[in-house]
Parts: sequence; C-alpha cells; structure tokens
Amino acid sequence: MNRRPGLSVRLKLTLSYAGFLLLVGALLLAVVWVFLLRYVPEGTLMGGPGTGRHGAPHALFVPNRSDLLHAFAPRAAQAMAFLLVAGLAGGWILAGRMLAPLTRIADAARMAADGSLSHRIRMEGPSDEFRELADVFDTMLQQLESHVSEQQRFAANASHELRTPLAISQTLLDVARSDPNRDQRELIERLHTVNTRAIDLTETLLLLSRSDRRSFAREPVDLSLVAEEVTETLLPLAEKRRITLSATGETAQAIGSAELILRMVTNLVQNAIVHNLPSGGTVTVHTEAQHHGGVLRVENTGHQVPPELLPTLTEPFQRGTQRVRTDEHAGVGLGLAIVHSIVRAHDGTLDLVPRPTGGLLVTVRLPGGTPQAPSPNGPTRSVPGGGEGAHAPPRPG
Repeated sequence: MNRRPGLSVRLKLTLSYAGFLLLVGALLLAVVWVFLLRYVPEGTLMGGPGTGRHGAPHALFVPNRSDLLHAFAPRAAQAMAFLLVAGLAGGWILAGRMLAPLTRIADAARMAADGSLSHRIRMEGPSDEFRELADVFDTMLQQLESHVSEQQRFAANASHELRTPLAISQTLLDVARSDPNRDQRELIERLHTVNTRAIDLTETLLLLSRSDRRSFAREPVDLSLVAEEVTETLLPLAEKRRITLSATGETAQAIGSAELILRMVTNLVQNAIVHNLPSGGTVTVHTEAQHHGGVLRVENTGHQVPPELLPTLTEPFQRGTQRVRTDEHAGVGLGLAIVHSIVRAHDGTLDLVPRPTGGLLVTVRLPGGTPQAPSPNGPTRSVPGGGEGAHAPPRPG
C-alpha cells in the first residue's frame, strides 16, 4: 500500500521526549518567576552601611528584579538548550531500545509475507506488552504453518484421489476403443461405478469446503431428532452387518445448520457400523442437554484403536485402523474429517476416546440456546445386524 512519506515512530518518540523535557524546564522557570522573581522589587536598592575590602565603610548593594533577570536568563537559556540536546539524544536512544522488539516482529512478519512461516521470534525478557505481542505472533505463525501444510497435504491427497477414477475411466475407454467386440454393457456399468465414485468425492470435497467457510444459516436443531432420523436410515446397513443399533437420550438443542449436523451424525453412525466387529457388534447413539448446548455420543464396539492413531483420524483421507479398505464401503477417508470440520464450524468440540474393550467413543458438544426441559427417555430401538468410515454416507430418506 502506497502511503505518504512521514516521520518514523522513533523520531516521533524522540521529539516527544525532547518536547516533554522542554515543557518541564519551562514549568520550572515559570515556578521561579511566579514564586520568587515577581516579589523582587524594581529599581536600585541600597542596603545599610557595610565594610569594604580595606575596611572603609560603604552602602551594601541589593540586586533588584532586573539584575536577577540579567544574571538568571542566560543560565536559564543554557539549561533549556542542554535539555533540548539531552532530550533529543536520550530520546533517540531510548526510543530505539523501546522499539527494538517491534523491529524483530516486523522482520518476522516480512519473512512470513515472503512465504517463510518456519521463523519464530522467541522473544526473551520480562513479560510485557511487546513480549505478549511476540508470543501471539509466534502462535499465529505456528497455526498458519500448520494450516498451510494441512492444505497442501489435502490438495495433494485430493488430486491423487480424483486422479484414480479418472485414470480408470481413461483405461476403460481405451479398452473399449481398441476392442470393439468387448461387452459394452460391462464397460458402461464399470464406467458408471467409477463416475459415481468421482461425483461422490467431489460433492464431499465441496461439502468440506462449505463447512470450513461457515457459509450456512444457523437455526435451532434438536440432536435427538437428528439421531432418530439417522438411526432409522441406517437400520438396513446395521441389519446387513449384524450390528445392534440403538438410540437413546433426551432433547438436546443446538444452533447450526440442520443439513450439516445431519451429515455429521450420519457420518459418525455409519462409521461406527462399518468399523465394527464382523458380527455381533453394537452401536449406541445417545443425546443429552448440557451446559446450554447439546451433546451427542456415538459408541461402538470393534477392534482396539491405538492411542497414537487418534490424532490422525480427523485428518483427510485417513481410513481408521485399516488404511485401505476393499469392501463395498471403501471410501476416500473424509468421514471424520467432515465431522471435525462441521463441529469446528459450529464452534463445538469433538472428543475421540478408545474403549478399553475395543472400538471408539465419539463425543460431540455443540453450543445452543436456552436449554429446554428434558423429555423422558425414549424407548431404545435395537435391530440385529464400529468407527471411522471414509466414504460418503447415504442421504437420509
């Protein structure tokens, strides 16, 4: 941004220091005048008899106001000149020392503007305003570096995931062109499957981008109703995998996007079903009102989840304990990444805790308005039939 040339902050502080010293000096001179010189009379004053150098008697000389002013004014001017020079020199030095931390912060900001986010100020010394500003700037640089690295990884992984179906489509088209006698129906079916996967991935990426931008309208949402709708939608999947799916709890009000919250709960429940025991597993969805907000808990049985794996579960394109899935529910690893993004966009919290006997307990806390009176616990619905899924969940019917 082009700005008009002006005085630097250091020069302004220097002039301020010097001006303050001159003002104090002028006030001292004014005090001398008001409380001392103004009471000295004008005119020649002669005192009583006195003794001269050689013992001869003579009258004593008493200085009047003019005499005192003639004697005092040059010295006062010299003192004011000294204060001006001392104020300018001392102010320049003091201003430089005071602004030295800002110079380090400006250098770090300039390096960050040039693309280097790894530099840190790490200012030492007492905890003052400059130290606090430097620490906040270091924290901002760390978050920016982490965010940029995450976006770069996400872009690279998204490009890889999108390239795979496109490459498969290109191969199938080449095969169809080189072998006209090949069964076209089979090729069309495979192209349809690959194209559907690419469309689902693109829609998922758009949803993730939308939640990150927080470009959605907020309205009251009852988590218990959302959990009930998702449970009814995913009952066939739970029956197919012989998983016992149950929903319990009370009214839990949250403020946010009903569509995004529905997608969040769908992802969590579907993840819990897919990443579960081969048969005989359980998935429990529970809602409750707490601290002027809503709480949703999804708990599932399953294999042991290593604690060191938990931080990576919410990263894009990570597929839980099994990094590559080959069954019909193989996805792109955006299930919990979308959940995390939606929770963050709603200013909520997401907690993942491994169960001692295997599986995972996921707790989502979303802020809401004034809590309503809790309704009686509804009946538990169980069907025969846990978790970080990676594919796009089916749209609730």
